[in-house]
Amino acid sequence: MMRGMPETVIFRQATAGDVPAIVAMLADDPLGAKREGHPDDERYREAFARVDANPYDELIVAERDGEVVGTMQLTYLAGLSRRGAERCQIEAVRVAASTRGQGLGRRMIQWGVDRARARGCAVVQLTSDKSRADAHRFYGSLGFANSHEGFKLTLG
Repeated sequence: MMRGMPETVIFRQATAGDVPAIVAMLADDPLGAKREGHPDDERYREAFARVDANPYDELIVAERDGEVVGTMQLTYLAGLSRRGAERCQIEAVRVAASTRGQGLGRRMIQWGVDRARARGCAVVQLTSDKSRADAHRFYGSLGFANSHEGFKLTLG
């Protein structure tokens, strides 16, 4: 049975002090464990500074009782398709292991969709690794359509 997520969760822009908690969540699964490093790695702080300075990126955290329990990045993409409409890309969605199964992921995604809608975005899109079958079911339950086949080329 799924327990409800307390209403005391707030969503806010991440700060540099949140980076270790965010990196820990990124590393806390089989895929992330292979590609993430120590939270004190300078490259994370450099990447945070770039994201934080970009007005088209929002690194969001979910906080409960002073603890970061979720994260996602919203990136707003300009383009000519759809009559020049902006789209929102949701990336790096993670919920702390201690908080999974309580409805936080659903609230996070809905918050991101609402934010994109308020900004005037025409589309919200996201990607999920093919091995994440549970995530695919989750996103489908939120109304996302598995409409495209994605490709990536890992460099270095």
